[in-house]
Amino acid sequence: MSEIEPIAPGRRDAITDVRGVRLGHWTSRRSATGCTVILCEGCTAAAADVRGGAPATHETDALAAENAVRRCHAVVLTGGSAFGLAATAGVAGWLAERGVGVETKAGPVPIVVGAAIYDLPTGRNVHPGAAEGARAAARATGGAVAQGSVGAGTGGTVAQLLGVERGLKGGLGTASLAGPGGLVVGAVAVTNAVGAIVEPQTGALVAGPRGEAPGEMRTPEEAVVERREEAKEEGARENTSLVCIATNAAIEHQGVQRLAVHGHDGLARTIVPAHTLGDGDTVFALTTGEVATEPQDLAMLGLMAMLAVERAVVRSVTLAEGLAGVPSAGEWRGG
Repeated sequence: MSEIEPIAPGRRDAITDVRGVRLGHWTSRRSATGCTVILCEGCTAAAADVRGGAPATHETDALAAENAVRRCHAVVLTGGSAFGLAATAGVAGWLAERGVGVETKAGPVPIVVGAAIYDLPTGRNVHPGAAEGARAAARATGGAVAQGSVGAGTGGTVAQLLGVERGLKGGLGTASLAGPGGLVVGAVAVTNAVGAIVEPQTGALVAGPRGEAPGEMRTPEEAVVERREEAKEEGARENTSLVCIATNAAIEHQGVQRLAVHGHDGLARTIVPAHTLGDGDTVFALTTGEVATEPQDLAMLGLMAMLAVERAVVRSVTLAEGLAGVPSAGEWRGG
């Protein structure tokens, strides 16, 4: 029996391990917001899957199976709620200036999809715009990715089942996995969730609503009961976690759509509860189509996508720094 190639972290353990995928941030720590741009000019297929009850998205219909394009040139993850979606216009302009886009009689039209988190209360009610989106695109590289309280994760918070005032800092994380035959799947996650964060491999609580004593956290089960007893209102739709998955697998649009679905599996295994009415959880998936696949590879790619998202979510919180009066999980624990 031939030796089986293992699935292992990629060289950078980042979404940029997928050749042709570049990532750049614009960050304002003073305003506790930012945006992150994933450039994928060589994308052959892309998809989106929205499971949260309060999404803020841009151009996701262009990726639907019944429509003509079903690919994109960039994905924008941004703070600023619906206002922050203005960053997509800056990325589109930046790409058009460089001749990137769907060819039309009037010139190239870039397909830029995006989604936003609601981070307005964390900082100074400032949001990224077109100029900030263009700056993030200009900074995009295929190298190491800054993580934590950066880019779209700058103003993110998590574990808000007992209110924003008892939440902890969210952020941005990335991870990748390399599999047999040169297949690579990478993910970037921005966490800004109602739910607590759990390490799925061990069940350990990474970030839960803050308790009364320093370092104390409520489990999700404790928090929902306490929430009910205190008659806390559901609150506005003011959260959302975002994911972008990239692979080099030569799969059709239908397969890419399944990767987006499996990305939500990763969210559901790390954010408890996920996909609430107060979240707008959205997953994008794309492929550069460079590495040949077999029909049976799709299940493996789905598993790799789920695992990469899990690790990216956990990192987004463990690498976050306290900001705008919201402590990180590490700071709250005293570490």
